[in-house]
Amino acid sequence: MLPPEIQRIVLLVALAATGYLMILAWTEDMENAKAPVTYEEAPAVTPDNGVAAGSDVPTMTEETASSSDVPDASLIAGEAEAQAVTAAPAEANAARLIEVITPSLRLWINPVGGDIERVQLPQYPVELDQPDLPFQLLERSSRHTYIAQSGLLGREHFDSRGRPTYATTDYEVRLTEGQTREVVLTADIGGALVRKVFVFRADDYLVDLRFEVENQSTSPMRGALYAQIKRDDKPPRNVDTFALAPQPYLGAAFTTPEERYRKIDFEDVDDDGDFEESGPGGWVAFLQHYFLSAWVADQDETNNFFAKRNRDGTYMFGFTGPSKTVAPGATEQWNAQFYAGPKDQKRLETIAENLNLTVDYGFLWWVAVPLFYLLDWLYGLVGNWGVAIILLTVVVKVLLYPLSAAGYKSMANMRRVAPAMKKLQERYGNDREKLSKEMMALYKKEGANPLGGCLPMLLPMPIFIALYWVLFESVELRQAPFFLWIEDLAVMDPFFILPLLMGASMYWMQTLNPQVGDPMQVRMMKMMPIMFTVLFLFFPAGLVLYWLVNNVLSIAQQQYVYRQAEKAQAAKA
Repeated sequence: MLPPEIQRIVLLVALAATGYLMILAWTEDMENAKAPVTYEEAPAVTPDNGVAAGSDVPTMTEETASSSDVPDASLIAGEAEAQAVTAAPAEANAARLIEVITPSLRLWINPVGGDIERVQLPQYPVELDQPDLPFQLLERSSRHTYIAQSGLLGREHFDSRGRPTYATTDYEVRLTEGQTREVVLTADIGGALVRKVFVFRADDYLVDLRFEVENQSTSPMRGALYAQIKRDDKPPRNVDTFALAPQPYLGAAFTTPEERYRKIDFEDVDDDGDFEESGPGGWVAFLQHYFLSAWVADQDETNNFFAKRNRDGTYMFGFTGPSKTVAPGATEQWNAQFYAGPKDQKRLETIAENLNLTVDYGFLWWVAVPLFYLLDWLYGLVGNWGVAIILLTVVVKVLLYPLSAAGYKSMANMRRVAPAMKKLQERYGNDREKLSKEMMALYKKEGANPLGGCLPMLLPMPIFIALYWVLFESVELRQAPFFLWIEDLAVMDPFFILPLLMGASMYWMQTLNPQVGDPMQVRMMKMMPIMFTVLFLFFPAGLVLYWLVNNVLSIAQQQYVYRQAEKAQAAKA
């Protein structure tokens, strides 16, 4: 018969192993329950402009040219006079969508209105186990609406007469590395020859947009550029996050004269009504986890930005530029840019001022931004994001060494007075006031500070939170492998090995700390490693790796400081 102590240990080990196997089985069932992502190819639309029922392919129906898609003329920048626009639907629809394929983008344009109705990102697989299926950002289908629209707005001209149907000779455009191509759409709108020109670069997610209007009538025309993102409020597909962790932002963002980065989501529009703000330059973006789309206005013009909810339940986030007059026989031009791709803060910073702020690191951005650039530099040296995280942890630990060493010295003093503390607790256990006085006298005599030991635990917390957002927001770490079973540092460890090692390291650190306080506090502290292990099971593996390495370095530093303190005390004695 085994001794009771051994029986308890065996029972605890058996329970822990059973719990581990149950969690593994649960996560495997959850993964198996996920349906694989599928997209249908975008074929030519049939002569009656219909597609098979339930198709995922954007369709070109009368709804595509709905007047609700055209902003009210009162939104034209610099014109306060309100005038409702009544637009007629397009008279005819083109026979097929325009497809543009580059190494960076696969994009479909609807000739009705010239709207961008689907965007796929070939360099970003939707899942690790579906490497050949690109992530789909924009989409018009029966289950989801997320498109980029643009046109010319006038009180009596252009899109105010109805979304035009453009003609083109380029229905299939392919770009290879280093190429630049223009896709030209043309339409005759009320006596004006309108050319809508998209400029694609093979290795870029940024698309230039140019409207050229030749007034072939005998009277002047006035028009203003509008660009907007139309979207329903459905969450994006295949975005899994831990329910107890901060959630990625889903909504629009603007830059205004008052705020460099202003977020307006669906609830803001529902609760506060339409948003409207004017300012020079600017941009409007729609953000989701790792990716965004954005319309960038002409930076030399004053533009009017807006957010509103349509009667059909969709939302519009966009801008209008100032009106320009096109004299008879003259030609005028309007310009904008459209970005659809990853939250690459280095590229976004070069496109427009403050656009890089869409990589939202939260309130600790001032810590997160330097961390990201340091992490990115380390990755450039070693070529592995996991190794870069380890090196980042070492760098941070070295920088914080003087402060954490002071905290460990305080903990060493607390360890030294722990036996005397225990005697005081036994003597004055029933007299808390007397116990408190005696403890304070002991601390003063021995030069111990019970709060000083909290410093090593508190110092890494801001960095921990900031690094969480770096790992959570930085698309560079999406699907980034480390080694062996860690194939994606941005999601949880599939076998929970790193969280278990992290919990073991926390327990080891706890054995080095002085066990002071009342018995209830001591028991609570002993529960901390278990609580943190359970919490970290579902945290990104890269974040757990950082905390594990931080704990291991802390243990080494703590033991070193303890030995130094013991030597100093022995020499003093």
